[in-house]
Amino acid sequence: MITAKDIYLHALALKPQEQAVLVDKLIAHLAAPDKTIDELWTTESESRINAYEQGQLQSVSLGEVLEKYKNL
Repeated sequence: MITAKDIYLHALALKPQEQAVLVDKLIAHLAAPDKTIDELWTTESESRINAYEQGQLQSVSLGEVLEKYKNL
C-alpha cells in the first residue's frame, strides 16, 4: 500500500513546475466546499451566538487570546 511518505518522496523527484501543479491540485481539493462541514459549523456558530446572547458564554478579548497562546 502506498503511504503519504511514499507520495512525498516521489513528489520530491518531480520537476519544480510539476511539484507546483501537484500542490495546487491538493490545495484545491482541500478547499472544496463540503456541505456537511458547512452545516455543522452553521449549527455550532448559531449555538455559540445564542449562548452568548443568553449570558451562558462570556467573550474573551483578542489580547487575552493572543497572550494565552503566544508562547506555544
